[in-house]
Amino acid sequence: MQAVPAGISRLSWPHPLASIRVFRRRPRLDSLHAIDLTLLGGALLILAGIASSLLARRFGAPLLLVFLLLGLLLGEDGPGGIRYDDTRFTFLVGSLALAVILFDGGLRTRASHVRGAVAPSLVLASIGVALTAGLTALAASRLLGLPPLEALLLGTIVSSTDAAAVFFLLRTGGLHLERRSGATLELESGSNDPTAIFLAIGLTTWISGHQEGGIAAIAIELVWVVALGLGLGYAGGRAIVAALNRLNLPAGLHPWLALSGAVALFALTNRLGGSGYLAVYLAGIVIANRPMRARGDVLAVQDAATWFAQLVMFLLLGLLASPSALLKVLWPALGIAAFLMLVARPVAVFACLWPFGYRVQELGFISWVGLRGAVGIFLASIPLLAGLPHAGLYFNVAFVVVLVSLLVQGWTLRPAAHAFGVAVPRADPNTRRIQLDLPGQLEYELVGYRVAPGSAMLRGATLPGRVRLAMVVREGRILLPDAEEARTLAANDYAYYLAPGGLAARLDWLFAEGPDAREAEQDTFGVFTLPGDVPLGELATFYGLAVPPRFAARTAAQLFDERFDEQPQVGDRLALGNKAILVVRGLKDERVAQVGLKFAGVGERLLGGR
Repeated sequence: MQAVPAGISRLSWPHPLASIRVFRRRPRLDSLHAIDLTLLGGALLILAGIASSLLARRFGAPLLLVFLLLGLLLGEDGPGGIRYDDTRFTFLVGSLALAVILFDGGLRTRASHVRGAVAPSLVLASIGVALTAGLTALAASRLLGLPPLEALLLGTIVSSTDAAAVFFLLRTGGLHLERRSGATLELESGSNDPTAIFLAIGLTTWISGHQEGGIAAIAIELVWVVALGLGLGYAGGRAIVAALNRLNLPAGLHPWLALSGAVALFALTNRLGGSGYLAVYLAGIVIANRPMRARGDVLAVQDAATWFAQLVMFLLLGLLASPSALLKVLWPALGIAAFLMLVARPVAVFACLWPFGYRVQELGFISWVGLRGAVGIFLASIPLLAGLPHAGLYFNVAFVVVLVSLLVQGWTLRPAAHAFGVAVPRADPNTRRIQLDLPGQLEYELVGYRVAPGSAMLRGATLPGRVRLAMVVREGRILLPDAEEARTLAANDYAYYLAPGGLAARLDWLFAEGPDAREAEQDTFGVFTLPGDVPLGELATFYGLAVPPRFAARTAAQLFDERFDEQPQVGDRLALGNKAILVVRGLKDERVAQVGLKFAGVGERLLGGR
């Protein structure tokens, strides 16, 4: 017989069959069933989000709006009837999701694409946020009768543009913007969250009566928060890159190392009193602009993680809201939303960006695309956690403002880009690319394509610099580069190339199939071929073209480099004056080397009329 330790009664000592008896007890079975139901409910929510994303793409609705409305429908006042009021859990999930989204935004930011937009973006992300908050506070005080400090808190909550909304809407649907406009919007939305979050927390603390030191102390603390976020973000990005390149991890673990490293950096920076959001965004930028192992795998997993973070965050925020409570503040909230879109945001944008020489069209578009999203609702949960008297009012007003912004601004993003003349005419190539990282080196990657009938490579297109043929697969046979047969590609071959990182997107155009590829190449070049360094002023004088004076001193290559959000591709077009169109015909060392000149047809966008 087994001895019982001293101090333990025989009744409390576990019997060998105790575990079997436990599972016979009804209460424990009920708890297990509850866990299963919770998991089932969560999985069904995710499946509903996936289904709604398919519908959103079909009907052109902003996907983030669909997630938010889905949460409302599943909530307590909707058909779903789910009761959810866990503000603390929502804040936790929202913090994590926003960190993942900002890290992804940084990973997509190339230094060469945002050069020239850094300083104006930072001014708009700091002074612009404060100015927007102050102006919106005037409307909130008038429409809701709030005291000045509380109105300023509400203005701060809705003052920040949303990184999730901006990144998602600008990078889906094939919309391409001029380089400076797109870079300004992305940098601003990725870097303005720390200012808004710090101001929201500071004002909440002040209103609750726990703030010490006054405005001077807040200003000093803000400087510390930003400085620490910048310092740790840069150091953390370098550390993540070093870990990715030096650690020999099993296949598939590199993306999770990057993602978990970003989350750890976010938490550590917050713990030390800095801005974790700024840190993860800067870390992503550092990683994006340094040689890195498994870049393709990291970006692929990050895509899925970011999509999932957006879905969960917007669903939870939708569940947390109550349509009946939203209706009570609907009209004043609509007034605040209209004032924010039509007055506060434009005034802040013009005041901050006009000194940097932005055109009126650029300022108008950036003013209109001040998208509000989950960040506003997320900030509104801070007063809820602090238990402020009007916390529910802040949350409901912010929710309505976000809905209106996604409905009006999100749905009109593409028409606004074309109306303000900041969209560039580029179609995305319909190419499937095979991309592999090469162990032992970081500069090159192996990319492969099927050579489609009618593609540019079959019509004599030249490869970008430093791209070398690795092999050709033809009818099951492998042809090495020195083989005579491999020197001329044939339709339905599979061609593999060694390409420097970042050039794969340019190769996509050369292997694109169908009429889009033909239109992007010789069929739209016109009859005249000119060098890329042709001065536009001389060209305009010779052909009698009316072009804006700011273009006269520039070359065609400089104009294409400035206007496009990414490096120019073969087939990119810009109308010159009201008669002619310039088309990129050839590239050398990533710059425009040759342009075609053709007469403008009906419906072409004209530079001279802007």
